[in-house]
Amino acid sequence: MNITERIKGILLRPKEEWQTIAAETTSISELYKNYIIILAAIGPVAFFIGMSIVGVSLPLGGSYRVSISSGIASAVVRYVLTLASVYVLAFVIDALAPTFSGEKDMNQAFKLATYSYTPGWLVGIFSLIPALGVLGILGLYGIYLLYIGLPILMKSPKEKSTGYMIAIIIAAIIIFLVVGAISRAFMPVFGSI
Repeated sequence: MNITERIKGILLRPKEEWQTIAAETTSISELYKNYIIILAAIGPVAFFIGMSIVGVSLPLGGSYRVSISSGIASAVVRYVLTLASVYVLAFVIDALAPTFSGEKDMNQAFKLATYSYTPGWLVGIFSLIPALGVLGILGLYGIYLLYIGLPILMKSPKEKSTGYMIAIIIAAIIIFLVVGAISRAFMPVFGSI
């Protein structure tokens, strides 16, 4: 798998790319090694640079920067939790499959979680300049990817895909909030520097 081609395919031709992905026998460890550890690093590295080196401009002048040590600690924690969250989300996708008339298959669930996360990982680059962080909303394209991929990878009927997707999104939001809360615990708040 060529990572650049896979990214282009999943973002620009998701229906066709999901068909290709469904037929692949890529293992979970291969996905981690060749895809996840690379893309999942974008956000934490960009966040560290943006918050510890670039800083946030303050309304009355000056800027706020997180200390290098706090920035590194937060980035490492965020990265590790992101790696774990892919597995947790895949576990949820697999566990929910029978509820929505899908087929349990952890490998397919893991591919679905991995490639649906792609836009979210890519928009992490906007954290280089904290003021552009709002553009992270573009990562919501992953919801569409999830919706398109569910019936293909998990074999759920189209009429049950919306409910299945909503259940997965609720789980993903909870995972996102937990990851955010834990990683914020490693950063000082404004004014405590």
